[in-house]
Parts: sequence; C-alpha cells; structure tokens
Amino acid sequence: MNKLLLLLLATATSAAFAADPAAYKTATAKADSDYQAASKQCDSQSGNAKDICVQQAKSARAHAKADAVAQYKDTKKATEKAQIDVADADYGVAKAKCADMSGSAKDSCVTDAKNARNAATTQAKSDYRTAEANTDCSTLAGSEKASCMTHTKSAAAGEMVADSVITTKVKADLVKEPKLKSLDVHVDTVNGVVTLTGFVPSQSEADRAVQVARGVKGVSQVQNTLQVK
Repeated sequence: MNKLLLLLLATATSAAFAADPAAYKTATAKADSDYQAASKQCDSQSGNAKDICVQQAKSARAHAKADAVAQYKDTKKATEKAQIDVADADYGVAKAKCADMSGSAKDSCVTDAKNARNAATTQAKSDYRTAEANTDCSTLAGSEKASCMTHTKSAAAGEMVADSVITTKVKADLVKEPKLKSLDVHVDTVNGVVTLTGFVPSQSEADRAVQVARGVKGVSQVQNTLQVK
C-alpha cells in the first residue's frame, strides 16, 4: 500500500475513532422532535406565511442533522449528503420567500435561490478535493510524490470556483434576510473579498447586508460601497 493511500486512510480512520453512534442517534432524534414542534406552530398561520414557516422548520432540521454528522459521524459520504440536504432545505426557504414577489423581481429571486443551491451542492461534492489539496506531498518520493502533487493541483483547480460560489451564496442570503427590504445590491467577489454596491433604504440595512456577507463561508473581507437612498 503506497504512502499516499495510507495518508488518506489515516484521515478517514481518525474520523472513525471520533464517531459516536449513540450521540448521533440522540442528536438526530432531537432534530426530528424539534421539527415536529416547530411545524405545529406553523398551523396558526396561513397562506405563504405558513409555507415559509414550514420550510424554515425543515431547514432548521437539516442544519441540526448536519451538525450531528459533523460532531458524531464525520465521514465523507455522510457529510456530503448532510450538506446537500441543507442546500435543498435552504432552497425551500428561499423559494417560499420568492413567492411573495412578482414579475422580474420574483424571477431573479428564484434564479438566485437555484444558483445558491447548485453552488452549495457543488461545494459539498468538492470538499474531499480540498482535503486532498491539504495533503503534505513533501513526505513522499518518486512516483508517489508526483501522484500526490497531481491530486493537489486538481483539488486547487477546483477551489478556483470559490469566488463564484461565494457570490451566489451571498446573494441568496441577502434575499432570505428578513431585515433587508431592498434587493438593489450588486455582489462581486475576488479572492474571497466581497464588494457590495448598490442602494439600500437605510444605514441599518447597509450594515445588515455587510453582516450577512461576512457570515458566508469563504469570505475573508467585505468592502461596503452601498449608498443610502
């Protein structure tokens, strides 16, 4: 068995030792229980408000189960599935919120929601390549080192799409944010630095937009050039 494979297996083995099936079962059961309680509270609402409430309950469940996977069942397959489930659930929330809109604003909202889901799904599937990119090839020699470096370069190439992923996620989170009434915000990302331009009704909304952008994974800095109109 070559050193490269041993390195990858060692990473998987360490995760396996950290697994706690009992704690994972308890955490996921709590996520389901919390979802049932939250969804019942939605019954007092009606129309699209109820739809949004139900989707938010589903999203909270997906996030809770993803946290359980990360803490107690940290395997590639389980993590990837959990992240995709989160992406689908968040899409459900965003899509439900878009339903209150109309015309081009609604079309743009739905498109951003779909793009965010696709970006998150792609990111989930690329996480293993990121792990390969962090492998220390200097500990290898000969063909094994060359193979390791090839894997590293391929993984690094996959990370080059991160800026577009960040931009899409920031846009989607801005759409979902209830404290933001205006969508007249342009988002651009270069090497993890997000620039916000456009117009907002108040300074508080400009500050909130910056906070939302900073909360997105992969964002290293936010440049705020939003104008209050």
